[in-house]
Amino acid sequence: MIRLGVLASHQGTNFQALLDACQAGKLHAQIAILICNNSAAPVLQRARSAGVPTMHLSGATHPDPELLDGAMLKALKHAKTDLVVLAGYMKKLGTQTLTAYCNRLINVHPSLLPRHGGKGMYGMRVHARVIKSGDRETGATVHQVVGEYDRGEILLQGKTPVRETDTPETLASRVHKIEHDILIRAIHDLQSGIEPCQKSPL
Repeated sequence: MIRLGVLASHQGTNFQALLDACQAGKLHAQIAILICNNSAAPVLQRARSAGVPTMHLSGATHPDPELLDGAMLKALKHAKTDLVVLAGYMKKLGTQTLTAYCNRLINVHPSLLPRHGGKGMYGMRVHARVIKSGDRETGATVHQVVGEYDRGEILLQGKTPVRETDTPETLASRVHKIEHDILIRAIHDLQSGIEPCQKSPL
């Protein structure tokens, strides 16, 4: 069983989907820690209600970016994290964390990358851009995390048509379901190549 460190910023629907998959046995994994950069985010209550350890780490707790990066890495290591999952996390990770968890950091993004990715492209902004661009299909992408937003290797994508009647909200409701599905599938696919924390050098 691998241990997941989940990073989230807001509602936590992807976190909930992962938690449900772990509890149902769809994933041979355990969420070891939830780290959030928003102390008022509903995802924190979701985690606490499920008994998942939580931590708030942000510019408010650590104004120095290097110290914040160090605190993030320390928390992940202390939780014996094998795979780090960004599930609606809105901040860049620091060099220490990126290096220590190289190839063990994944993110789910609400578009078909490389379209509609990059700085400032998240949530409803992405879906509004998809509609404005006249795209005929959209979806979600799970990719490796690197130093630049949404630039890592694409691991898995799921698609849905864009309808003439779609609004950002209706599009989001369909894409959310795709995000949940491909995130669980991607973790399942990656599990065989990840050694559990007891054997990890971290």
